[in-house]
Amino acid sequence: MGKIYYIMGKSGSGKDTIYKEVIDQEGLHLKKMVLYTTRPIREKEEDGREYYFVDDETACELERQGKVIEMRAYHTVHGIWKYFTVDDEHTDLKKYDYLAIGTLESYARLKEYYGPDKVVPIYIEVEDGNRLERALKRERKPQNQKYEEMCRRFLADSVDFSEENLQKAGITRRFANDNDREECMREVEDFIRTCQSKKE
Repeated sequence: MGKIYYIMGKSGSGKDTIYKEVIDQEGLHLKKMVLYTTRPIREKEEDGREYYFVDDETACELERQGKVIEMRAYHTVHGIWKYFTVDDEHTDLKKYDYLAIGTLESYARLKEYYGPDKVVPIYIEVEDGNRLERALKRERKPQNQKYEEMCRRFLADSVDFSEENLQKAGITRRFANDNDREECMREVEDFIRTCQSKKE
């Protein structure tokens, strides 16, 4: 039976980069567990790769069909953006291991839905000053410059990923990504390999 390795972390923690590099490691044999969102697609993103980009009507229809495992709605300065996980034909835990990325709340919902033995947390941690510096550098690019949204996410993450919430979710291990991204990536890969070897 397969497992879902679930990467999460605050904004600016580098979790997206870690995710992209780990999913490309052929020896891990991981498939993508792609979430759905109603937010606009960003430059260099592709539908079905980062997310399945759908409109609000499609999201509501999937909910009515009972296919939505968990959903989060964020009131951003650009409107309401929904992020959600769908139980669809793309996930088959009888055959494959998956790599997913999301929030602490979505991790908890998936763990409840699939069972605690099926969903493995990988929490990427970065010191807050470094996170803010990274986020600001990203938003200074001409195509971004959504400073209000950056600040909202930064403050919201402090609440969402509080120590109390991390403990409640059973998150004990941290993967530090402050100074050496390559080392953090290797630690994540080694951790997944160790988990996979225990299944055999």
